[in-house]
Parts: sequence; C-alpha cells; structure tokens
Amino acid sequence: MGNHKKLLQFLRPDPAVAAAPARSSTTSDDEDDGTSGSTPVTPTTSASAAASPYASSPWTHLPGLGPGPAAEATELLGSLVKEDGGHVYSLAAAGDLLYTGTDSRTVRVWRERDRRELGGFRSGSGLVKAIVVGGDGRVYTGHQDGKVRVWRAPQSADEVVEDPSALRRVGTLPRLRDVLRSSLLRPSQPMLRHSDAVSALSLDAAAGLIYSASWDRTFKVWRVSDFRCLESVVRAHGDAVNAVAAAGFDALVLTGSADGTVKAWRRRAAEGKGRATRHVMERVLREGDGAVTAIAVCAQARVAYAGSSDGAVAHWQWPRGAAPRSGAAPRSGAALRGHKMAVLCLAVAGRVVVSGSADRTISVWRRGEGASHALLAVLTGHTGPVKCVAMDQKEEEEEEEEEEDDEGAAPRRWVVYSGSLDGSVKVWRVSESDGGGGFAPDLTMSTPALHWKGFSPSPPPRAHRVQPRIEE
Repeated sequence: MGNHKKLLQFLRPDPAVAAAPARSSTTSDDEDDGTSGSTPVTPTTSASAAASPYASSPWTHLPGLGPGPAAEATELLGSLVKEDGGHVYSLAAAGDLLYTGTDSRTVRVWRERDRRELGGFRSGSGLVKAIVVGGDGRVYTGHQDGKVRVWRAPQSADEVVEDPSALRRVGTLPRLRDVLRSSLLRPSQPMLRHSDAVSALSLDAAAGLIYSASWDRTFKVWRVSDFRCLESVVRAHGDAVNAVAAAGFDALVLTGSADGTVKAWRRRAAEGKGRATRHVMERVLREGDGAVTAIAVCAQARVAYAGSSDGAVAHWQWPRGAAPRSGAAPRSGAALRGHKMAVLCLAVAGRVVVSGSADRTISVWRRGEGASHALLAVLTGHTGPVKCVAMDQKEEEEEEEEEEDDEGAAPRRWVVYSGSLDGSVKVWRVSESDGGGGFAPDLTMSTPALHWKGFSPSPPPRAHRVQPRIEE
C-alpha cells in the first residue's frame, strides 16, 4: 500500500483543482441521454485581435528546434504551454488532429502540422483522464466523475475550420434511461456507472467494443453501436484499475492495477438474452509490489507492455500460430529500466516503444529480434511528471501488416506527443534508427528559455541520444 499511496499523488487531482468552480457549459451531462449536443469551444476572434485570432485561448504555441541535420534525427518540433497553469492528463493523435485533455474539463483540438488550436469539447463536470479516437467519427473521453462521454469527431482539420459545429457531444455512457431502468428493474445488479474515476479507455474496433477501467476496481464493456453496457467485471482487481488495453488479437484484454498485478482476460460469447460478452481471466501476467500504471499493445507483433511505479516496463510476447483458446503462455522478457521514478504512461508503434515517467523524462526504445530492446534516446524538457504520451506516423507510408521491416529499408520516423503535469504538451520527432550508437547533437543550442505564467523558466528541452543498451 505504500507504493499505492505514493502513486496517488500523481494520479489524483490537486485539492485546489477539485474545489475550483466548474466552468460554464451549455449542456448538463447529468441529463444526457445520448441525443443532445453541446456548443463547441471555439477560440474567439475580433478585429482588435486580428494578429492573434486565438487570443482567448490559455494556450501558447512555442516553436521547436526546426529540422535536424539528419533525416533520422531525434528532435523537438514544438510545445504547447497552458499559461494559466493546470495539468495535462490525456492526449490522443489521429490523422492531422491532436486532442488534449486537462483539469479544465475541456478537450482541446489542434491541427497537427502547425499546432493551431481549432476548438474543443467542453463537459459539464469531470476532468478528462483518458481520450480514445475511433475510426467511426467519434471521440471517447473518460472523466473523473465516472462517466464516459462520446463526441462527434471531425474527419480532418479542414472540416473543423469550415464547420466548428462538427465538434459536438453525441452521448454519455451509461445512458440516463439505462441507469433508471437498471435501478428499477435490477437493483441487485452491478451499477452501470463507475462509482469512481474512469482511469483508462481502450477501443476494440473489430469487435465494436470499448472498454473502460476505473478506480472502483472494475472494468466495463460497452457496445459502440448503441452505447449499451454489455458487461461489468466487478472485483477485477484488489485495488484501483489504472489501465486497460484490448490486445487486438485472440480476443484478449489486459488490465493493470494498483494492486501490482497485470491480468489477461479472454472474451467469449455469453449465453442469455441481451448479453453479448463474457470475459474470463486467463492468467496473471505480473504480480509485484509496484502499482501498474499503464499498458500498451502492439497487435502486429503480439507484444504487450506494462509500466509500473517502480520505474520498470515489463513486456510479454504471445506465440504466433497457436489456437486462440489453446491457452499458450506468452514469453516474458527482461524489464526495461530507463527511469528513476514511476512510469506513468506508455505508447507503442511499429518497433518503437515510448515511456513517460514521474522523473520528467521520456525514454524511447526500439524492439529488436525476439525479446531484445535497445534504449535509443531520453527526451528531457518537461518540468513536471509526464502523464501521457501518444505516437503517430508521419512523413512515411503506412507500415505493412507484417512486423519485419524490408531489408535495406530506411528507418521509419514517428511523431511523439507528451503531456505533463507542468501544463505543457511537447511534440517530438523520433526515429527507429540507433544512429550508429553515437550521441545526438546538442539540441539546446540556440534554443530560447521557455517562460510562462505560473512557472519558473523551463530547462531547455533536449533529446539525449544514448549508447544503445540491449535488454534481453
């Protein structure tokens, strides 16, 4: 429990934030039944503010370091700083759009190529702790008040510019009528609504399901088509559930908890009228003293990663060719250790794994053959714990379905977004290349010190290239 208490100082909102009055909103989420929409948050414009059309926004865009000398350079592209303070709890990238969630109960929407703020979603209550973007034109957000809200997502930045009303709420999970029906007809059944904060979300697009994890020790399964709660897995863990991830293969779902465990669940068809899923725990992948804080999965490689409060990232790889219900055990590799404090977030794309930590750094790893991993770079510049990371591939063609790279192909580059409790979002470019094992150029050269309201000057952002360290 000692580790759990230490972890809560990073996971739970500040008392001052919790006591702050709610900002104005045009809709009440408590009365939402999935049919009404809220007025989008749009930056105001005026003749006097022509030079700064987004003058009302509390965010400032700070330029990065510009293109690096080499195509495979790891570099800072830019920063978004919230001048009035606050924390960045969640973010997600999709196409040319970036979504950020903070303790202001607002999800901001940005155009990726120039970090221009286009508008946002504003909820009536509940700071935004998780964001998932679906391919069906929807954005799902998990909140401190135990609800999952659903928004209409634009297909491109141009659509938002042309029609700001493209950003609107289309539903809340659970629906009000389902809550009332359940309380009247099935009072002994588990509550449809989470009784504590929604800590994580994961979308299984192929199955048409979205999973929500909560500090109430449960995870729930929702059907995307009609927002119906199909299953509540009560007492999934002995403490708060901090992470959930649909694996994307073999109908597996992984959950991680403050009780120190990572569990693998398998989805099966459920019997009985009106039920569509039944999740059965297949195995416990990890047991330990450190709370599990984040999970990320690379479906193509059949690899799962779990970060914990002891600063380590555990990983497992499932064998190919085994029958989904054969119960074949995954292979466990050596823990990745690149942080001095708790790992708070993870992201994986292709062969690159990114971990953000309470030590204010971001470690970039490259997965090699088998279970080996090489530490490529350590990104520094945040002045607070790194609470969320996301990755998106730019500048390259979409990767092939197979995991192996073509022989002789150029290393892929990725854009990494990092959000911190210091109130900033930083945008980085990273490469799969190890740079020949050398050190990257000093990225602090000609970089101005960063100042913003409510914080002391930021240390210059840097991306340290490290000698590749292999973890077998």
